[in-house]
Amino acid sequence: MAAQHSPEDRFNTGEAHSARVYDYILGGKDNYEVDQEAGDSMCREWPALPVHMRANREFMHRSARYLAREKGIRQFLDIGTGLPTSPNVHEIVQEVSADSRVVYVDNDPIVLAHARALLTSAPEGRTAYIDADMRDPDAIIGSPQFQELLDLREPVGLMIIGILHFILKDDDDHGLVQRLLEPLPAGSYLAMTIGTADFAPAEVGRVAAEYARRGMPMQLRTHAEAEEFFAGLELIEPGVTQVHHWRPDADQVPMDDRDIAMYGAIARKPA
Repeated sequence: MAAQHSPEDRFNTGEAHSARVYDYILGGKDNYEVDQEAGDSMCREWPALPVHMRANREFMHRSARYLAREKGIRQFLDIGTGLPTSPNVHEIVQEVSADSRVVYVDNDPIVLAHARALLTSAPEGRTAYIDADMRDPDAIIGSPQFQELLDLREPVGLMIIGILHFILKDDDDHGLVQRLLEPLPAGSYLAMTIGTADFAPAEVGRVAAEYARRGMPMQLRTHAEAEEFFAGLELIEPGVTQVHHWRPDADQVPMDDRDIAMYGAIARKPA
């Protein structure tokens, strides 16, 4: 398990890492020359990549705010947290209700090294960080942080944002999502984004090939395949749609559908 090693043991600055490439393309500073070279190469293949990445992040903001404000969710499990670029989930939901609790999960040593930024909770609420992989849901569910912070008598908001395209079908992708949902009570919600090549197949395909060439294979999914992840759940309108079309803010800048390669949705776990 990743948690058995220190962050330093898992740092490899000689190969590009998806979190650092993401950080670089969005203008962050937690990246290295190899990540910058990879990011530049990917953006040459698809110049809209930064627009796409920002739209995914903005969906996370809207979905967290929606669950906290509209659905009264006060505890969240955020899988694949990524680098702690403000605002994070706890900052968004604690603006709605200061007593909100958030458990973050990631197996990226860079995120672990910066995890203090994820633990600056409002005094009324709490946050915790689990160093674990989505492919090992038992490690997440069995962790002290999960057990102590999340009250499974009350609904939970499960956030799986910007990570599923790195979970392959051979990883038992549907089974992993279901395993994370299993212990959550009825009335919980799943907010998820799912990478696709439906709208710019050539360009997104070349980006995926660049990721794979650098040891980061991706699984892009059709709209029908994206919908399958929500089978048995109650989808919130407008259902599974490109992330920039999911309840956009009034001041959202218009975007070309061809520039967004991510579906997003929120669904409720029924009784």
